[in-house]
Amino acid sequence: MKFHEIMRRLVRKDCPAIYHAMSRVVGGEMLLKNREKEVLRKMLWQIADFCGVEVLTYSIMSNHFHILVRVPEKERAVSDAELLRRFKVLYPKPTKYQTTSFARLETALREGTEDAAQFRDQLLARMHDLAAFMKTLKQRFSIWYNRNHDGRLGTLWMERYKSVLVQGDGNPLQTMAAYIDLNPVRAGLVDDPKDYRWCGYAEAVAGVKRAQLGIERIWATYADGSRREGDAANLKSALAAHRSLIFGKGASPWTCRGKIIDRETAEKVLNEQKGELPLSVVLRCRIRYLTDGAVLGSAEFVRGFASAWQINRKRQYPVKMEHARGAPWGDLAVINRMRRKRFG
Repeated sequence: MKFHEIMRRLVRKDCPAIYHAMSRVVGGEMLLKNREKEVLRKMLWQIADFCGVEVLTYSIMSNHFHILVRVPEKERAVSDAELLRRFKVLYPKPTKYQTTSFARLETALREGTEDAAQFRDQLLARMHDLAAFMKTLKQRFSIWYNRNHDGRLGTLWMERYKSVLVQGDGNPLQTMAAYIDLNPVRAGLVDDPKDYRWCGYAEAVAGVKRAQLGIERIWATYADGSRREGDAANLKSALAAHRSLIFGKGASPWTCRGKIIDRETAEKVLNEQKGELPLSVVLRCRIRYLTDGAVLGSAEFVRGFASAWQINRKRQYPVKMEHARGAPWGDLAVINRMRRKRFG
């Protein structure tokens, strides 16, 4: 059994599991140009709808992508009407043959035939599951990419995706979301993630409802309990909180590359900040906890999954839970899974 499946079984059934999933283009090649990023962006939302998972935020770069996704319990019931709707989502421009197939399937589901039961089981096996979501997304995009680039054959992605189980509320979730939305800034593509078309925060700022809902749910811990999801005040508060974390409470942390640190700045860092970097600055850098870890959350949350991690990795000795170091991370703790291959 794969690690994320073990983790999924340990998560309470009435609570969805949240993962930071990542995948890199084979060889690290910069194959994803603007057109490719746009197709992958649309496909990401489309397949999330089909699989019944919720995209909280994401970032698509030139040679890899990050996604923060909430996966509901596997046993969640899906009506036949919803099953048919999700299946149609995979074919936004159906051929005449596909349209006829939809009609036959609808009739079979209504009549409860043996073929319908088999088809239902096949579709449900691809839903409410991180592995199925990532496999479908990567396979369908690979097929599109090879068809639209003459002479290209074979796999597009370097290896199986990586994933980090993230505590579903508070500081761990918000920190991970900010890290993901900061990818284009760290890569030097924009000064502000709102200006990068292919990330969740930019879509939310642009007014895309599904992206706004993701940001709202990331910051739901701080929402007014009397307000409903989708409330304009809730959305405004969530976007402001997310932006404050990204920019360090309104003060831009970005510095010019190659600029020599002046004495005044050095004294401020050493005397006032005691050598500690503000969290917003650390997020600009590559933080291994957020990509190479296995589980991220509070100490209590991480400790609850330590045994499963040990069993999955067949380690003789218990794994160590570590508190995140190098910045004022609050209660962040992690089970590390450090690898040489890096993601930005």
